[in-house]
Amino acid sequence: MKNNQFLKQAIMYALALSGVFLMTGWALAQATWPSKPVTMVVPFAPGGAGNGSLRILSEIMSPQLGQPILVDNRPGANGIIGAETMIRAPADGYTILLADAPHTINSLVYSKQQYDAIKDFTPLNLVATSPQALLAHPKFSANTFKALLAMPRAQTEKLAMGSSGLASGPHLVYEWLRLKTGLNLNHVPYKGGAPASTDLMAGHLSMMFEMGYAALPAIKGQKIRPLAVTSTKRLALLPEVPTMVELGIPNFESYNWQGIIAPGGTPAAIISKLNAVLNEILLDPEVVKQISDAASQVGGGTPEAFAQFIASETAKWAKVIKLANIQPQ
Repeated sequence: MKNNQFLKQAIMYALALSGVFLMTGWALAQATWPSKPVTMVVPFAPGGAGNGSLRILSEIMSPQLGQPILVDNRPGANGIIGAETMIRAPADGYTILLADAPHTINSLVYSKQQYDAIKDFTPLNLVATSPQALLAHPKFSANTFKALLAMPRAQTEKLAMGSSGLASGPHLVYEWLRLKTGLNLNHVPYKGGAPASTDLMAGHLSMMFEMGYAALPAIKGQKIRPLAVTSTKRLALLPEVPTMVELGIPNFESYNWQGIIAPGGTPAAIISKLNAVLNEILLDPEVVKQISDAASQVGGGTPEAFAQFIASETAKWAKVIKLANIQPQ
């Protein structure tokens, strides 16, 4: 009997000791992180809109962390394929995702999505925000936004309003504008922003919303005319273009954003280290200039602030989708 009791005590002691060793090993692994290359999953093709942020993060982050940043492009399904790669990855800080605005919208419009955009990920830091611009063909009769609003409804309903697709960011911004102002246009969804922009410049569309950085070359070439921007302040690169708020639409603020997120459950020590590195990078004058030159605004801040930003964006677009009666696909 005494031998059995001694055996049980020995087993319990061994288990407790092994637990201490495991915890110590895990703590040591976090303290020495990263000890191997970090993979950054990018949910769009090489050369896409995130190229500027990608260069910043891969070239400057690497020496800061002391390890290479391996870029893994996983384009398709509006970013869902890249995000699904993340939920299958270990939560050890060695796989991170360059997420953008569709990450929050996808969960609201795709019924077959296999993950929760908020619960299954841990936000690290906001990298940049890019406002959209309401663009018109140069020969469009309304040369200002106020002139557009003054047009009779029977006339505006015939105007072709392009977008990069159903439930895309530009489409949702138009729906929000319609809900705020009563402006009804003939929405024409395309399979991407590039073909819509081509048709706008060719005069097949009257107007469209597009990201400021994507529209800049055509604006400078006078192939399209900006009527308004969706930031709270005018863009330094487009100082003559008013904001929607200036034009009398309160709280009308919309951005395509880019930020870094990790799998849910990634250790807090790793999250904190990555956040600190990103904040330091986003203070670099060259980084600030590169982001600003792309008609974007520098991010930064705490993981908690980024989490609140994602939650607020999700809530905003959920309301628009409901009021506009956009059905899940």
